[in-house]
Amino acid sequence: MADPTLSRRRLLKASAGLAALVPAAAQAKAHLGDDGLYTEDWYVDSFLDLPEDFAAARGKGRGFALQWSQRGCIYCKELHTSYFADPAIETPIREAFDIVHLDLFGAREVTFLDGAKLSEKALGQRERIRATPTFQFFAEVDGKPKEVARMPGLLPRPEFSALFRYVAEGAYAREPFDAWLGRQGKG
Repeated sequence: MADPTLSRRRLLKASAGLAALVPAAAQAKAHLGDDGLYTEDWYVDSFLDLPEDFAAARGKGRGFALQWSQRGCIYCKELHTSYFADPAIETPIREAFDIVHLDLFGAREVTFLDGAKLSEKALGQRERIRATPTFQFFAEVDGKPKEVARMPGLLPRPEFSALFRYVAEGAYAREPFDAWLGRQGKG
């Protein structure tokens, strides 16, 4: 007999199943929230328990990243209204990554990957987030979640997409991003 209890994961999984019935093109849409932050409707609807979110992403064979924003950030707006409006950029990222969105000056409590519980603002300071948008990419290294790449600010479109491919391919384990990028397109 099925377990009748409803967990947060089960509820999110059920809602994700319903979202899958909507055509993919209709799923990608930037949203400006009441908090003044742009986000994507396909980002993880997180309870800010990052170990849980990381495990869920790994369980689905997906990459995991945090995206940091702040109110009034013109580059954050460009990321969401221009870069992610381009299906050639947005689709491969949406298909390969679970992304949790955080506010660099936010007050919500976050349980970080190391178990520390901090406000978004305190976590951003601890993680040395200096510009927005910043993406932090995490993977399992030696059995633990570890930051494997970082995009501090908005890169030009080709490099932006390339950094997501670099992480998705696991190339961070072999060589630095600049070396990997320099070899791309050379055959």
